[in-house]
Amino acid sequence: MSITERTWVGPTATDRLRTLRATRSVAIVGASDKPSRASYFVATYLLSSTRYRVHLVNPTVTTILGQPVYRSLADLPEVPDLVDVFRRHDDLPGVLEETLAVGARTLWLQLGSWHEDVARDAEAAGLDVVMDRCLKIEHARFHGGLNLAGFNTGVISSKRQVVA
Repeated sequence: MSITERTWVGPTATDRLRTLRATRSVAIVGASDKPSRASYFVATYLLSSTRYRVHLVNPTVTTILGQPVYRSLADLPEVPDLVDVFRRHDDLPGVLEETLAVGARTLWLQLGSWHEDVARDAEAAGLDVVMDRCLKIEHARFHGGLNLAGFNTGVISSKRQVVA
């Protein structure tokens, strides 16, 4: 992927909060059974700290965190409100196609994931889109949970703290 100027403008914090509040079910596409992967950490957080119904999607794994794993979005027992994507850049157009086919209403591309064409196509099809943001971090910041995993130091500063 070449680095290009970002022109797409994502939703405001208020809009992201509105999306999270309206969400009842989340599908994590690219869920991993490896504890070192971000998708595993996000799944752990969502399952333990939210009321969302969480569905894990990965065609090569059968269970993660004791939860069944589905081969595709089409195999889920319900239409997810939000599709949280942990896939490579080149896979994102295909994930968008699957998301549209099942009728989800939000496409959320995880931290580090940015695809302007996918965002424009998703919005043109009526989806809400969030890119380059972590669902766990966004949920936690709006719900007072940034202390999980050491995010809440009690200090809001961009300067390194001096310990006396």
